Amino acid sequence: MMLGFLLARAGIEILILEKHADFLRDFRGDTIHPSTLELMYELGLLEEFLKRPHQEVKELRGQVGRETFTLADCSHLPTHCKFIALMPQWDFLNFLVEQGRRYPGFHVEMKAEAIALLEENARVVGVRFMTARGLREIRANLTVGADGRHSIIRARAALPSVNLGAPMDVFWMRLSRRTSDGEQTFGYVDRGKILVLINRNDYWQAAMVIPKGAADEIRQRGLPAFREEIATRVPFLRDRVEELRDWKDISLLTVAVDRLTQWSRPGLLCIGDAAHAMSPIGGVGINLAIQDAVAAANILGPAFLRGGTPTQHDLDAVQKRRMFPTRATQRLQLTIQNNVISRVLASTKPLTLPWFFKLFQRIPYLRRIPARLIGVGFRPEHIHLRPESNERCSLHHDQVSHI
Repeated sequence: MMLGFLLARAGIEILILEKHADFLRDFRGDTIHPSTLELMYELGLLEEFLKRPHQEVKELRGQVGRETFTLADCSHLPTHCKFIALMPQWDFLNFLVEQGRRYPGFHVEMKAEAIALLEENARVVGVRFMTARGLREIRANLTVGADGRHSIIRARAALPSVNLGAPMDVFWMRLSRRTSDGEQTFGYVDRGKILVLINRNDYWQAAMVIPKGAADEIRQRGLPAFREEIATRVPFLRDRVEELRDWKDISLLTVAVDRLTQWSRPGLLCIGDAAHAMSPIGGVGINLAIQDAVAAANILGPAFLRGGTPTQHDLDAVQKRRMFPTRATQRLQLTIQNNVISRVLASTKPLTLPWFFKLFQRIPYLRRIPARLIGVGFRPEHIHLRPESNERCSLHHDQVSHI
């Protein structure tokens, strides 16, 4: 959506296919980091964007055993917004659609699911997709797969990937919130258990981290046992765990960390989770995907405007630009997964605050480091592709970038 918006803003005709009738899905990436908010500022959209309902997280705090700590402080970030905005992803996507429709080349088709690639002479030239009206085809100068970690486009293109592994999965749920609960988004860590509460104003978005593949075993123990685990870990939720009436109220995220070794083929590019599935650690997935989109727009936009069809060299340049932040972020996530989370999930004894967390409490300056890594990340992108000039002629009808 971000890539389509940026290209349409530059005068390039695009079509976005969304397989659902709307964007309303619970427990998608809802963290809009300072790096993404900075892009909204560069586009002149920040003020309007922040009018949408959201919560602002300026510190990341947690509790290990009975000891509390502050992990990250965003107040010193070199960005206009020194906080993480919590906003449902459907609100973010709807905002981009509304802004995109200001441009004549911006098109979105809902209930349209891409199911196959169109190929000619070893080049992808479009997709075949299913709609309520039946099977259709669209031809395009470029097809972009941005359809998530279970990408159909990636699978049909048979692009090679490497699986980096993950020792955990996550149960997501929502529980009502009261003003007496406190304001902070908070992580609770103790022997064998990790529970994260994200403040969504009138409810908590809760994440229970579990060992990889343990979901069926936990379900077999029964919902009362699961509710008791939550209440034991966070006592103030005890009078609300009954809101979880059925396992349907609890969504399972099967965590995967992988990346393509080759993001493109002639006529095709994958970005976001379709190119690199991220761990939920730090909530960086959506923001890394948006950085991919900005880099792709910066590199491919001029190629479209010059001749209408990006070359393989242009597509490779997107991967080259974004591979370092992808590798660095995944390396950091794997280090945390393998050295912290896996040990916590395997522990049977009460935990105490590790020495490095204690150091963060004694030297507050150190809290700026994780804030920078989470809030800004490695190699943040900036928007260089300019809006369409009034003097430039309109594009031919067949000059379409398809996402």
